[in-house]
Amino acid sequence: MRGAIEWIRRAHSLFSLRDAVELLAPPILLAKFARYAMSRDGREAPADDPDARDPRYVRLLLDLARALGRSYFRLEVRGVENVPAEGPVLLVGNHNGAFLPLDGFFASAALLDRYGISRVPYALAHDFLFYDARLRRYALKLGALRASHRSAGRVFDRNGVVLVYPGSDYDVFRPWRDRYRIVLAGRKGFARLALAAQVPVVPVVSVGTHEQLIVLSRGDRLAKLLHTHRWFRADVLPLVLSFPWGLTSGFLPYLPLPAQTTVAFGKPMTWPTLEPSDAANPAMLDRVYAEVESAMQAMLDELARGRRAFRGPRRRVARPKSIAERAAHSAP
Repeated sequence: MRGAIEWIRRAHSLFSLRDAVELLAPPILLAKFARYAMSRDGREAPADDPDARDPRYVRLLLDLARALGRSYFRLEVRGVENVPAEGPVLLVGNHNGAFLPLDGFFASAALLDRYGISRVPYALAHDFLFYDARLRRYALKLGALRASHRSAGRVFDRNGVVLVYPGSDYDVFRPWRDRYRIVLAGRKGFARLALAAQVPVVPVVSVGTHEQLIVLSRGDRLAKLLHTHRWFRADVLPLVLSFPWGLTSGFLPYLPLPAQTTVAFGKPMTWPTLEPSDAANPAMLDRVYAEVESAMQAMLDELARGRRAFRGPRRRVARPKSIAERAAHSAP
């Protein structure tokens, strides 16, 4: 209780009441998104400065994520030690949970606890976060940057960590039946970035975060028919079941179901025989893409093995020893 009161006190010192309402109220966020879809103004506002990140805001957000992870999602983290303690790194993740990027928050909190604030990743994010001045200000304070190679390069120049979700909207709204499938959607930008910058790729795979709601349909055919990519850089118009809204669009904030969640970091992947110039070679991009996708799918298969939806992995219970076994074990 004391920790919660202290967190609220910190939040009050960093956010005005007006800003908090605008950042959290679904109707206001929906109106902002509608204005973004109908206008091109402000889309080129500067949003690639790593120095704009404020550790106070980062710690506030990740302290909340950590508390929710432990108490609500029964969070388990594996392999965080695989992330190099220094030097530039590209984290490549599978995206889950629709509007709430909790997988990224959980991964960031794990790195904060392991290495400190300097290794918390900068996330490459959708243009929408930078369209509105208020959203842009807080997104930058939290370490989000407009998704581009320029943004990532500025972080790498500082020996920092970048987090990307190549599958983006196509991955985050994959249907329920595909929740244990890696969907990078053929997007090879991360491979081009890794080769051009000569940085290691660390796969980050989560399971359980896609059980916070139930995605019924990605809606990609309807999105193509309506040209949604032209309006708001999305290739989907999803239909989901979520609490408290029920059957609705996946673009609304929602209260996530308390599904047990596991986040795993894989071994760093490098391609020492490839040069930066190979970033322009389609065959080499295909190779890097395929190797990363395969490694991530193997990790997800391992996490999903024996998993029960919402409840998490089935735990083995030791079989009680018989009287004869106990006697044999205790005999001199």
